[in-house]
Amino acid sequence: MTFKMPATGPDCAVWPELARAAREIGPIRQLIDADAGRFAHCSAEAAGIMLDFSRQRINAEILQGFARLAGELGLRERIAAMFRGDPINVTEGRSVLHTALRRPADAPALVVGGQDLQPLIVAERERMLDFAEAVRAGAIRSSSKLPFTLVVNIGIGGSDLGPAMAVRALAEFTAGAPRLAFVANVDGCELTDVLKDADPARTLFIVCSKTFTTLETQTNANAAREWLIGKLGRAAVPQHFAAVSVNAPAMDKFGIHPEYRFAMWDWVGGRYSVWSSIGVSLAIAIGREGFEAFLSGGRQMDEHFEQAPWPKNLPVLAGMLAIWNINFLELPTLAVLPYDSRLARLPAYLQQLEMESNGKSVRLDGLPAVLPTCPVIWGEPGDNAQHSFFQLLHQGTARAALDLVVPLRSSGATQAQQDLAIANALAQAEAFAQGYDLAQVKADLQQQGLAAAQIATLAPHKVHPGNRPVSLLIIERLDPRTLGALVALYEHSVFVQSVAWGTNAFDQWGVELGKKMCERIIPLLGDPTAAAASSYSLRGTLAYLARIRA
Repeated sequence: MTFKMPATGPDCAVWPELARAAREIGPIRQLIDADAGRFAHCSAEAAGIMLDFSRQRINAEILQGFARLAGELGLRERIAAMFRGDPINVTEGRSVLHTALRRPADAPALVVGGQDLQPLIVAERERMLDFAEAVRAGAIRSSSKLPFTLVVNIGIGGSDLGPAMAVRALAEFTAGAPRLAFVANVDGCELTDVLKDADPARTLFIVCSKTFTTLETQTNANAAREWLIGKLGRAAVPQHFAAVSVNAPAMDKFGIHPEYRFAMWDWVGGRYSVWSSIGVSLAIAIGREGFEAFLSGGRQMDEHFEQAPWPKNLPVLAGMLAIWNINFLELPTLAVLPYDSRLARLPAYLQQLEMESNGKSVRLDGLPAVLPTCPVIWGEPGDNAQHSFFQLLHQGTARAALDLVVPLRSSGATQAQQDLAIANALAQAEAFAQGYDLAQVKADLQQQGLAAAQIATLAPHKVHPGNRPVSLLIIERLDPRTLGALVALYEHSVFVQSVAWGTNAFDQWGVELGKKMCERIIPLLGDPTAAAASSYSLRGTLAYLARIRA
């Protein structure tokens, strides 16, 4: 069957109208000052999240254009195709069903390829949650008959970033759980640091690798295994190792306990897998009730995404704003700035989610993409960032769009301190959007009593151009349900963007070449003379390494 390329943004009649609007749109300050009701029609709320985009550089005409664009792209049908399990991952011929992992146990059948996936999903979820609860309660014990006080998740990419982000974010909800640690990098430093003070008799390792062959994960898992054998003996291994994988022979060989194995499926990409058994470390941390609330928040956002009209649909609005900022306002980066240090790993999580999904230069039909397809995602907790790179954001020549994530209730000790964080977030949002022009600066300096010559010298350095587009994502409280909704919101926004760009958000061929080349280079580190067929650059680097290490 010949592949039929769906419509992309430039194919739509509204696209040139949006381009014209982008050329004519005024500055954000002007847009705000001219519209007393701007917040009402530039905000939307769902699943415990308020998206305030009143400081974006848009107007009512552009918002209407977003809705038209969604309609002309056939977005409603594209969403339905994903949820019903059509093979929208066309390069791999796979369904995309991370959303199915969030379905409740009593949901109707989900038949894909002649198989009802619903009982399969529920059964595996129950196995995983039973295991997590047993570890938390001390019912599952070590080879020394002791409850586990340390659980080490060994994985990389989606097998690390999602659970690690969520466990840190939900630290307030981990009472009664063992300590959770995460090991990803192949250099061994993280594992060394984790094991330095670990009690082997109370340590459980969870190896998260679908294939059980990922270089970094297997290297760290093998090192952890040797450490445990050195402390407790080879017979202890099964009682101290669980895994999320589909490679039964490899798990047999390694020594994974037969009952501590959990599955994932090829219709769940790694960066979308925190909802699956890859989330077992999160389930251990926050318990069954917390994990089910996390799923529930994601499911609420799913239902909203499927059903809400475009002008109030949070993922669609977020996705359209991203397209607007990248393709029409030519802003190549997105700074994600959470005003809660528990969300410190959210920017790193979103880096993989967005840039691995939409970092593509080829369309679904194999032709080159005609549009920039993904922002560079970066960020830090907002208060820290204010004292590091906000100088560039306010006055630098490089510009970015900004997402500020703001919990209203404290995740820590005092509400008074969170109120300071909220005040900072709102102040920065206003400063980014409205700026501080030359007339304001001069008036301020005159009030301070500076002479005219001093004012003339100093004033240009104090001008803030403003006109930096900002979205506020306001949540009442950082809890499992709200975090689930927030993650799902970003997931669906990524999909919306991919539809407009005509790309596949669910493959990741770009990570494969480096892996393949690494396999060839590993033996050359021990024998640089075998590199004769390599590039001159590589041969030179290997020769240098050999001299230094001699």
